[in-house]
Amino acid sequence: MNKFGDGLEAAVQKAFTRPAPKTAGPQMRYLVKQLKGTKAAADLLGISQRQVERYVAGKAKKPRADLAARLEREVKKRWQPQIRAKARQKAASTGGIVIDTRARMGYTAPIGSTDQDRIRHLTVALPPRFAARLFEAQEAGANDTQLQEIAAEALKEVYFQDGGRRAGSLEEVRFTDIEHLEFDL
Repeated sequence: MNKFGDGLEAAVQKAFTRPAPKTAGPQMRYLVKQLKGTKAAADLLGISQRQVERYVAGKAKKPRADLAARLEREVKKRWQPQIRAKARQKAASTGGIVIDTRARMGYTAPIGSTDQDRIRHLTVALPPRFAARLFEAQEAGANDTQLQEIAAEALKEVYFQDGGRRAGSLEEVRFTDIEHLEFDL
């Protein structure tokens, strides 16, 4: 499960101005139009070109559950690319991003401090530079572990160190056992 990548994608999708198609026929027609052909859509979805043509023509209406999930994911991935780009740009330049998480967090600090990991529920507004780093890493193909490290670094600076006003000797933040994770632009 790709919690960070999916969470960032869900946050961007909240900026959509129109809902994506919900049924198989319109979803398939949109995908065929975006990919410029039924063959490309069939290859992407792992089905036959003839089956894609049946959905486009309206002869097939109810896809199997796995195909329906793939179809919905691929349509949402391509839906309103300009709105998606504007939302990312705004978050990366002026708006920042809010992370809401419930996870086990701890840190490495000098001896004598209370650095034991514990479950915390945090809702923290991250500055635009961290939103930019998260989106850039995601577009560069970063895996969930790399995105998690960027988020941990952001939480270290914003939450634990309060922008440099406290815990200056904090070395590393551990961000594990994620129970809940949601982003908002």
